[in-house]
Amino acid sequence: MVIQSVGICLKPGQPQAAKTVRELVKWLGDRGIRARGDAECARLVDLPAEDIGSLAAEVDLIVSLGGDGTLLAVARGTGSHRVPILGVNLGTLGFLTEVNVEEMFSALETVLAGKAEVSSRMRLEVIVSRDGVERGRFLALNDAVITKTALSRMIDLETFADGQAVTTYHADGLIVSTPTGSTAYSLSAGGPLLLPGLEAIVLTPICPHSLNHRPLVLPVGVEIEVVVQTRGGEATITMDGQEGMDVEEGDRVVMRRAPHPVDIIASPLRTRFQILQRKLRWGDR
Repeated sequence: MVIQSVGICLKPGQPQAAKTVRELVKWLGDRGIRARGDAECARLVDLPAEDIGSLAAEVDLIVSLGGDGTLLAVARGTGSHRVPILGVNLGTLGFLTEVNVEEMFSALETVLAGKAEVSSRMRLEVIVSRDGVERGRFLALNDAVITKTALSRMIDLETFADGQAVTTYHADGLIVSTPTGSTAYSLSAGGPLLLPGLEAIVLTPICPHSLNHRPLVLPVGVEIEVVVQTRGGEATITMDGQEGMDVEEGDRVVMRRAPHPVDIIASPLRTRFQILQRKLRWGDR
């Protein structure tokens, strides 16, 4: 991997990160690497403000400074451009941001030396249609969640896999998760843990009315379609907990593996199991 330019994406509202960003720009410049930044970086250092899509199309690496939420936003913003992302956590370690600030330059040295492990992560392509007309198209690295609003009653979600009827979930909602997202909302709702490299999609109902409904793991090539029945209430669909839209009675939501995965640089200092042990407190008494 030859690195000639690096895009820097920063979590909004982080003025305390100015020193870290300046040090990163200088470190890259000392090695003949051009630094480019998003709007948040431009507020802190002397770089033109660029959107994530432009950076993804032209740089060789993106450094995401923030937390897992920042990396999720960056991953969606890259669109069809396949550029590796190094997630650097400005706080505690995350499931996606596996490197902390103190480890950033060590991790970058590994990348420049061509020794970094790159983890290819599938994304979901989500299409919402109403009366046969497409109303929204989204990407999700973690999950797509169809759920009732706070004051609504349970909703019915008629679910199909490759055209075959799976079941109708009478529940507060349904989480459709990638392996990457299995450690997020799906886990909180009782879903299984999947390693990122596993090719699968998880359906996890949220507070189902029937105790017979359990999380379901499907092959990655399956196209999932959900017909929303709001039962007179209101419902929404949300991607990665960050963007989405309202859905109405009879809306159809199609979810499938997106054609373009996201490449995330793994921490050179700890394994996936060590991250799970730390975040989930495995072995604690």
